[in-house]
Amino acid sequence: MSYPSLALCIPAYNAAKYLPRLLESAISQQIPFDEILVYDDCSIDETGQVAAKYGAKVVRGDINRGCSYGKNALAEKTSCEWIHFHDADDLLMPNFTTLAHQWMGRQDTPDTVLFAFEYRDGETNTLYSIGAFDDEALQRDPIAYTILHQINPFCGLYRRAKFLEVEGYDLDPNVLYNEDVAFHVRAARRGMTFRAEPTVSIINYRYSNSMSQANLSKCIAAHVCVLEKAALESHSQYHQLIAEKLWTAAGVAGSYLAWDVADKAANLAVRLGGGKGAANNSYWFRTFALINPPLALRVRELLIRFLRPQLRQESQYQPNRKN
Repeated sequence: MSYPSLALCIPAYNAAKYLPRLLESAISQQIPFDEILVYDDCSIDETGQVAAKYGAKVVRGDINRGCSYGKNALAEKTSCEWIHFHDADDLLMPNFTTLAHQWMGRQDTPDTVLFAFEYRDGETNTLYSIGAFDDEALQRDPIAYTILHQINPFCGLYRRAKFLEVEGYDLDPNVLYNEDVAFHVRAARRGMTFRAEPTVSIINYRYSNSMSQANLSKCIAAHVCVLEKAALESHSQYHQLIAEKLWTAAGVAGSYLAWDVADKAANLAVRLGGGKGAANNSYWFRTFALINPPLALRVRELLIRFLRPQLRQESQYQPNRKN
């Protein structure tokens, strides 16, 4: 019998410290990966050498282009039918490929399977939470689900042919820091089908010096850009949903005092028909937002900082903090 082939694709930059742990977890799978590839994004440490030591196929970039480019390059390079992207500093549990093959061998296999994961502290290994996805909601309306929920690539198993068909990751620099949401929204919009696997098989580690943690204001600006693209390219039935997300993004941007981003999000929400503000906002804010959205955002932020300063402690809202 022939079985569907599976590649592990790892975009990496200066990841020599973390790669051994991940690669050891990869080669210890109950069913071996058919191929393990590492994209060395012009690292200045020994990322490529470490990857090669563990038998991975190393694809070397000539200049640093970022993880989205690396994922696309690896998807092009492998000949496997299925691909799984994994961050170099995360981990696979021994049951991952077993679960993946169960899905890959089904008659009704979707184009994307999202796996449950543990969310842990990278320094202490403390378990924060279990992340899982709603299988029923994914089947019912994957476009709405991908707009509403953050989906990271370490969760996903992707049919390579469909990944290439939808053109992979968006390389627009404006979506950097929110490129995973951008990809999954576009994938759903272009017809990729989704399911969810409830068994935990992945560990995602949180690090205080990660790119996203160090660039929180850039993350929210990128998210607004992703939502703007989703609004332009999605059916109008999703506009109210996108408007709600934009109001939330506007509030977060306001907490960083990034008023250009906050105003852009609020004004776009109004244009999409969500002039009253997000449903979880207070009645006065939703009423005020009908009259002057930017001013409503500023007044609310001022009141929060005056009446509830604990919500805006420096550790919570400084965009370039190192947690």
